[in-house]
Amino acid sequence: MSVSRIAERAVQWVMAVAGIGISLAGLLGLLDNVALGGALPKITLLILSTVVVYLLLELGRLRVVDDIHDVVRRLDTDAIVRDRLRDQYGGVARVHRGFPGQVFAEHLGAARSEVRILQTWIPNLQNFQQELEDAIVHRRIRVRVLLLHPASPVALLRDEALAGHREPAAEVNVRESVEHCLETFSKIHARLGEHHGLLQVHVYNSLPSVAVYQVDERYFVSSFLHGKLAIDSSQIEVEGSDTGMGRDVRHELDKIWDISHPVDPGDWRRSVNNLRF
Repeated sequence: MSVSRIAERAVQWVMAVAGIGISLAGLLGLLDNVALGGALPKITLLILSTVVVYLLLELGRLRVVDDIHDVVRRLDTDAIVRDRLRDQYGGVARVHRGFPGQVFAEHLGAARSEVRILQTWIPNLQNFQQELEDAIVHRRIRVRVLLLHPASPVALLRDEALAGHREPAAEVNVRESVEHCLETFSKIHARLGEHHGLLQVHVYNSLPSVAVYQVDERYFVSSFLHGKLAIDSSQIEVEGSDTGMGRDVRHELDKIWDISHPVDPGDWRRSVNNLRF
């Protein structure tokens, strides 16, 4: 029961008991021999008037307290619902029809600790390149990038998966695309100055599982479908590294990072050519 309701009920009971008691006492003549008998009705009226004034002044404030309690209850309920949804859907917050470039850029602009990207190559790098550089230079954010080794046999397999399912003008060469991406990171690296150590680029030689763009505790996950770039596939937005899907994605990122090889962005061609599988 609300605070204001309890106060109202208490005052009502006091008024009712006082009124009935005084009325019965008067009818039974119990007040005739009391010195204040004649003044009691006036005293009663004064008490009732005081109670009414109290109600007028205080109940509004008590209702404010009730409103605060209602807000707190709603907040608690919302938190419980969010926790249950996270458990039920494994941390999936939303599914996008394609890569949500603007949403990712906004998260990147507010990054607090880490950015990680797992791709064969990053076709949309130019769309958030500036935000990536700003995160490194201005907020000291560590950026870790995993790209497919351009000479990996997997690059040829991905070429075949994409070939024949796209318009000829839109066909890509995976090896050349990876090398172009490495060259872009080389240019970014050169502009970072003393912060260049925060940019870490690795290459891997393994079948790509999923494409992942991570900012802190937020992941954008997609698949490598035939005839479609990963960024054009549906994107699963996952919130929380401690959720079911968040843990799986984080584990995959860590696993591929462990089996990958570092590349010197300042001389990426030498680094890549020196790697043997």
